[in-house]
Amino acid sequence: MKILVIRFSSIGDIVLTSPVIRCLKKQIPRLELHFLTKKSFEKILQHNPYLDKVYAIEKDVNEVLPALKKEKYDYVIDLHHNLRSLHVKTALQKKSFSLNKININKWLVVNLKINTLPALHIVDRYFETTKSFNISNDEQGLDYFIADNEEVDIKTLPVSHQNGYIGIVIGAKHFTKRLPDEKIIEICRNLNYPVVLLGGKEDAESGNKISNIEGNNIYNACGKYSLNQSASIIKQAKVIITNDTGLMHIAAAYKKNIISVWGNTIPEFGMNPYLPLGDNGKESGKSVIFEVKGLSCRPCSKIGYDKCPKGHFKCMNDINTNDIVKSVQHWLHNKQ
Repeated sequence: MKILVIRFSSIGDIVLTSPVIRCLKKQIPRLELHFLTKKSFEKILQHNPYLDKVYAIEKDVNEVLPALKKEKYDYVIDLHHNLRSLHVKTALQKKSFSLNKININKWLVVNLKINTLPALHIVDRYFETTKSFNISNDEQGLDYFIADNEEVDIKTLPVSHQNGYIGIVIGAKHFTKRLPDEKIIEICRNLNYPVVLLGGKEDAESGNKISNIEGNNIYNACGKYSLNQSASIIKQAKVIITNDTGLMHIAAAYKKNIISVWGNTIPEFGMNPYLPLGDNGKESGKSVIFEVKGLSCRPCSKIGYDKCPKGHFKCMNDINTNDIVKSVQHWLHNKQ
């Protein structure tokens, strides 16, 4: 059997497909499994041992359609379900199974604050597309694979960080999903523990602002590492503090203790850290969610904005950083 899985973007959404990829490959005998994504996210998948081939596009699916047609797939599993993936399915003319994006439910909670969202993580909704194959979730959580040469040697970090550090993901695609710099400064100041700031080149200025105020205890790694190198930094951290963003899901793949901070989006969308159960029946890592509940304007979007539509940004400005610090210190003290 040959199956094509489609998910074009973005980092977190692709990482969240990893349990489906693993279970398909391990539970269907002699399966050849391919994945279609965007070029900018190809590195997320290139070392995944459960994939036989990865196709990637720059902008248009017509770039790869001739090659995809030659593959003669038996089935297509569409975990993106948009016009672009519809174009692929129409061109291939193979039986397909598509993600239910629950857009109506999301619209109702964003616009009318009527919550009809199913109590299902998106990973479980991904698995609903595999029902015809009798695939079961092995409950082993997410995967993230990088090459040996992408592992960051902790000895290359500042000496102050070589015996352990906390990773703080300061970046996010949208402003309304970002904890303000001032809040991160409060956290760093009260932690009194080495911190590595993580984000892209676009976050470097904020990283410099935070590290300049808090001094040698803060290492600004924003923009200094590739995505997979940043994953290695996350893998070696004691605890991860993160916005609702792709690196949060990479932290979950490495079974880290995660503090996630939620602004305009809500965990009920089904994108909260996905951690598997360990042998003792408890989650292998721990996840604590911080959010400001009871705001009449939240969620204001299923994705995010460049600025707060109301102007007050209470969903982030009212986050209690003291409680975040207490949670981290508890984990560090108990070495969990």
